[in-house]
Amino acid sequence: MDHRRDHLNQWLHQQLVSSGRYQGDLLALDVVSGDASFRRYFRYRYPVPGGMASVIGVDAPPEKENSEPFVRVARHLLKAGVPVPELLALDLQQGFMMLSDFGDRLLLPALTADSVDGHYGTAMRTLIDIMQADFSDAPLPAYNQPLLRREMELFREWFCGVHLQLLLSADENRQMDDVFTWLEQQAQAQPQVTVHRDYHSRNLMLLDDGGLGVLDFQDAVHGPITYDLVSLLRDCYISWPEDQVKEWTLRFADRLRRVSLLDDVSDATFWQWFNGMGAQRHLKVAGIFARLNHRDGKPGYLNDIPLTLAYLIQECDGIQGSGRHLMAPFADWLRQRIVPALLAKQPAAANLLGRYAP
Repeated sequence: MDHRRDHLNQWLHQQLVSSGRYQGDLLALDVVSGDASFRRYFRYRYPVPGGMASVIGVDAPPEKENSEPFVRVARHLLKAGVPVPELLALDLQQGFMMLSDFGDRLLLPALTADSVDGHYGTAMRTLIDIMQADFSDAPLPAYNQPLLRREMELFREWFCGVHLQLLLSADENRQMDDVFTWLEQQAQAQPQVTVHRDYHSRNLMLLDDGGLGVLDFQDAVHGPITYDLVSLLRDCYISWPEDQVKEWTLRFADRLRRVSLLDDVSDATFWQWFNGMGAQRHLKVAGIFARLNHRDGKPGYLNDIPLTLAYLIQECDGIQGSGRHLMAPFADWLRQRIVPALLAKQPAAANLLGRYAP
């Protein structure tokens, strides 16, 4: 039996009754989703005059999930006008939350060649609001050097070591250390803003008013200005032509200048930052996807590794100027060492990575 689900069901019913939203009998919960954590989401539908209404119940076991950051970030984003779910009731001791319901329409299935420009335009406008959210009374954690490094180490440990079973040489580890250090420096050289940290098409919902609802923001930090843009435009679940990505990126840089978030930074520098930040993110994500499979028993994310690795190589190739001496050899190493190892383990990845094979 699923005791936590039963208890959440009863708790939601009590909250609805006590708030006067619903006065009927206990109703069933519908599964909405789990995610890459231990958090689970359910929908509670109940009759109201003229139809049906619903709320979202969140089960976040307190011994495994700390919900306080979710609550704190949600309240600040709501205050900044960012469309995130409203907190209708909380019991953090039990690990239960009742949220407003954004519905079932994820952005990802709605993205087509014809619709993407409009949807991404909305997403980038919302991203500006996130960046400008004021957390001065409850500062977010800094996206600092130790955190950036800890994330990239997931690539070495979980992707190279556990998933690909590679024993790296001292020279390979030294090269990786140098690349990680340069990427950290690139991230910290950027203007620092509020960062959602997972801003992509599976965490954005189509709303009835034409806007986009924002989910999964509990890991927000104060960090590099290009991070969320990379998450959106180099989404690990869908890809777009490189010239289009660059056009969106530089268009967004213009928006940042208009709201005084980006001063005296050329398009070339912003594009360099974007690629460097993308390399940092995709090193991390490849490691996370491997860890989700090997540690957490969630093999579905392995299917998303090939696109993530393709992005990483593309981003390393895109680095020009001062970082070229590090990133070009690293891109070659990825082609010669990592791509063949992944293709041996996941032959279906050849459709995305075949062109990068030696």
